[in-house]
Amino acid sequence: MQLLVNGETVTAKEGDTVAAILEQLGYRGETFAVACNGDFVPRGSYDETRPNSGDSLDIVAPVVGG
Repeated sequence: MQLLVNGETVTAKEGDTVAAILEQLGYRGETFAVACNGDFVPRGSYDETRPNSGDSLDIVAPVVGG
């Protein structure tokens, strides 16, 4: 399935969870937030939330600096 992740097209397996997609993209142990189609996805729901083909995921991480 095709997803739009931070504005770029990404291919994931049908039925993949947000957790699986994050792992595929290399997000491990980092501090970040995820929204699916503009709706915040709580961290505790990453293993249960399954985006559909064509959905948009936004992954936002804080930037250090000043």
